[in-house]
Amino acid sequence: MYITKIKWWLLLICIFGYRWAGAHSLPDSKARLSVQSEQVVIQFRTPLEVLEIGSKMHINLQLQQSVDSLKQYLLLHMAVDDSLNSKWQIVIGKMFTQESTDITIGKFQEFVCEIYLVPGNVNSLRNFTLHCDIVLHQIPNQSILFSVEQDWRNGVTKDNAQQIGVIAWDIPSGKIFPLQVRLDEGSWIKGFKTMFTLGMQHIKEGTDHLLFIITLLLPACLLVENKKWSGFAGLKVSIYKLLKIVTAFTAGHSVTLLVGAWGWIYIPSQVVEIIIAASILISAIHAVKPLFYSKEIFIAFGFGFIHGLAFSQTLTELDIDGVNLLLSVLGFNLGIEVMQLYIIALTIPWFILMSQVQQFKYFRNLFACLVALASVGWILQRVTGNDNFISIGVEKIFLLFPWLIAMLGALALVLYGYQKICSKSIREA
Repeated sequence: MYITKIKWWLLLICIFGYRWAGAHSLPDSKARLSVQSEQVVIQFRTPLEVLEIGSKMHINLQLQQSVDSLKQYLLLHMAVDDSLNSKWQIVIGKMFTQESTDITIGKFQEFVCEIYLVPGNVNSLRNFTLHCDIVLHQIPNQSILFSVEQDWRNGVTKDNAQQIGVIAWDIPSGKIFPLQVRLDEGSWIKGFKTMFTLGMQHIKEGTDHLLFIITLLLPACLLVENKKWSGFAGLKVSIYKLLKIVTAFTAGHSVTLLVGAWGWIYIPSQVVEIIIAASILISAIHAVKPLFYSKEIFIAFGFGFIHGLAFSQTLTELDIDGVNLLLSVLGFNLGIEVMQLYIIALTIPWFILMSQVQQFKYFRNLFACLVALASVGWILQRVTGNDNFISIGVEKIFLLFPWLIAMLGALALVLYGYQKICSKSIREA
């Protein structure tokens, strides 16, 4: 009897093995959860070939009949229940295919869809049982890997996504067991802290944002004579002007960060990024020849308005709503400001010192020309969608930012000290 069972299993493997083997050469399916205030959104990803084998249909998302059949298949192979016996609604959202890459097999066609799980009782949102055998019922060697990619109250984002389990065939029992989803309640403090850290990280990695504000502040300590930059304006005047520019930039991006995150204003990201690169070019030209002297606060506010749209896109991608969005905007903006002020505090003292030496004009013009070159590289990159040697080089150079600040400080001290020594020698003579 035992020998007979083995023969039957060998026969089944011979008959269906070619399909299973083909599917096994492709990556496992993935389900990425986004926990929102009233629903859980699953981004389900699986190789298109695997889905066609599992669903036994040829998938063409251009045909409505194919789309409808696929939705019915997905709904048939998913169910949710919880300890409160609430009724869950499952809704299939947008579906599309894309070309993806796997380390072992290279490029392949991937099917992606959004699945909305809406509980009858919101108290079940973080504690439920998910039954799902999409493709698994036909392909035993496939698995669905589950992770939480967004959970605001627990401070989870794409950068620190958490694996929560796997749905696959249990070989000893020959069954597919459901996934027990048990998530911590979390708190608004964790969410706020994460957004604050994300804001700091955004500025830390935002080379273009940093370069804009630094370049705009570069000549802020100078006077203008005959439409040219002249000597040092004085410590008190310089600090006051620097504060006004920084405050104006902060006010500008704070406004659009708020309205952009709420979806009240929208400009395509490519357009925003091109304008930001252009703003850097304009600030570089201004550092060589004053274009808007005494009007820097208006320029800072205007360009801050544009930079804020880029900031808001980060929050929009997180798909946060309600009070959590308000707290996210506040935390994210505070993070931006803290990191921005930190960078400014590292650079401005050296600009103030160097503004008082004759050699500053050479440093200022050289720095402005390099920034203009970087901005041109970014403009080309964002218009064409392809990196170029300038944009790549700038990012590599900025990895050395701490060393560049140290070199700036050393140069400022040397030039300022040298000028003081020369002035003292002239007075004594």
